[in-house]
Amino acid sequence: MWNEFKKFAIKGNVIDLAVAVVIGAAFGKIVTSLVEDLIMPAVGILLGGFSVAQLSYTFGDAELRYGAFLQSVIDFFIISFSIFLAIRLFSKLQFQPEPVEEKPLPVLDTKEQLLTEIRDLLAKENSQ
Repeated sequence: MWNEFKKFAIKGNVIDLAVAVVIGAAFGKIVTSLVEDLIMPAVGILLGGFSVAQLSYTFGDAELRYGAFLQSVIDFFIISFSIFLAIRLFSKLQFQPEPVEEKPLPVLDTKEQLLTEIRDLLAKENSQ
């Protein structure tokens, strides 16, 4: 069981996934700080001191804080758009090999085609 776990844990995909989770969490914190500390206060200033997060509705003793939910939805869209832009940037910066031009195969006459077929059949027969 230990050997199976080592094989699983050392696979490249698992390590790549772990690194992606750590980097994603750190990136999420950065974007959350950007939204909470810069973007939303600026939106509040533009709207005359209005804060979405403070919106609520009181019904008897219960308080429905739908503003906090709206703030989370706004945060989600900004974070997902930021991640989209980062992935798009990284994919453009990624090394892309130049396409290899395929040379057209020479046109064979019927004699050459027959000789090629005979060669392939002999090679197949010798390999068995």
